[in-house]
Amino acid sequence: MRSIFVRIGLLLLLIQANSAFAIDSYRYMHVSFNTLWYIFLGLMIVILFPFLLMAYLAWHYSNKKKAAQEKTN
Repeated sequence: MRSIFVRIGLLLLLIQANSAFAIDSYRYMHVSFNTLWYIFLGLMIVILFPFLLMAYLAWHYSNKKKAAQEKTN
């Protein structure tokens, strides 16, 4: 039973081998000037998201501290 799964796995691997050789080629993916902008915007979102989250959480918890202090006074 195990050898059947191994054979199927190898067959699937060999089927995909032809497209794997084209990864470094421009035939595989069309690269244009707009692609650079998509990469830039994606990386900008990934880098700025933690800072935006940190600012939101600081604001959120500062309001909770103020509300807690007003209740105790």
